[in-house]
This record gives sequence, structure tokens and C-alpha cells, in this order.
Amino acid sequence: MQSILFFIIFCKLCNQNVRIASKECICEMEELKIIEMVQQGNTQAFSHLVEKYQDIVFSIALKVLKNREDAQEMAQESFIKAYRSIHTFQGKAKFSTWLYSITYNTCITHTRKKKPVTTQIESIPVSEEETMDATSELPQEERSRYLEAALKMLPEEDYTLVVLYYYEDQSIEEICHITGLTESNAKVKLFRARKKLYSIMNDLMNKEIYSPQ
Repeated sequence: MQSILFFIIFCKLCNQNVRIASKECICEMEELKIIEMVQQGNTQAFSHLVEKYQDIVFSIALKVLKNREDAQEMAQESFIKAYRSIHTFQGKAKFSTWLYSITYNTCITHTRKKKPVTTQIESIPVSEEETMDATSELPQEERSRYLEAALKMLPEEDYTLVVLYYYEDQSIEEICHITGLTESNAKVKLFRARKKLYSIMNDLMNKEIYSPQ
């Protein structure tokens, strides 16, 4: 079953000729019914979802990774992950939001494995209160070291938002499109993630300063 799925996804992402339902047919079908069919073991039904969402999934992957080959690979991986975990989808959120979340998390995980985040600390704006933190007097190299360490300690959602906005240069609108968040929610979550990042940085520095030698 998995080999058939892999073949369908691989061929579609490579723009090869595979006979599956047209987008017009997909639009006429109840999406939840298709999902239910897949959950019951109908592998071919999943091809309808691949057909409907393959362009946007690839687009999201390309925006995050900025490399067509990597984007194609991670788009394929995202569909495979979605298929393997589709039994967990309960319809509480839109299927598209669920799928996009899988996609950008897959891409972010790939990014973390492939290269370290080297965001310059100046690219993350701070409030007046934050400029008085324990790192404000440090040389740039030292502050960057604390930043990278703190980023790795953020929860996955916070890390993703910070990286997408400051490291991958995604706009709030693009982040909303990728994550399914509303604009106001994305801004609030990003603000809180930034505050949490600086709090972790301060904690790391204080522990290093006051730890017994």
C-alpha cells in the first residue's frame, strides 16, 4: 500500500502522467468523505487530496527552503507523513490547516538538520525593557552565541514562528498562509515567542555568570 502511495506522490510531484481524478472532480466531492475513505484504507482516495493540495504544499516548502529540489523532497515527505497520520485527523480544524502544519514543520525540521540558525541578533527587534537585559553589554559574537542556544530551547511552535519571520524573511501574511493562524494571533504569538527568547537568553547568561567555577 505504501509503495503505491509513494509512486502516486512521486509521479505527481515530478509532473509525470498519472491517472487520478481531476481538480474539477475533487471540488465536487465532500473532502471529509474522501478523508474518511482514506482512513478506512482506500489508498487511491488519497490521490484526490494530493491532486488538490500538491501545488500549495510545494509552494510552502519552496518558500521555507528556497530550493526547488529540497522543496520537492519535503513536499513528498509531507504527503507521506499526512497519509501515515491521517487516522489522527478528527476534523476539528480544516484539513488544509492540518496539512500545511505538517508541511512547514517538516521543512523546519529539515532546515534545523541541514544548517544551524545564524540569525543576527540585530534582526530581532527588542523593546526598551528588553534592551536592558543581561546581554545588552555583550560583544556581538557573544550575544549571537546566546541567541543560537536560546533558539534551540524554544518550544517548536515558537521556534518556527521566529525562524520563519526573522530567519526565512516570511511576512506575517505568508506565515498566516502557512500556519493557518489569523494575523492578530500570529502577531501575538510572535511577540510572546520573542519575549520568551530573550528571557531564555538572560537565564543562560545568568547561569553562566553566577555558576560556581
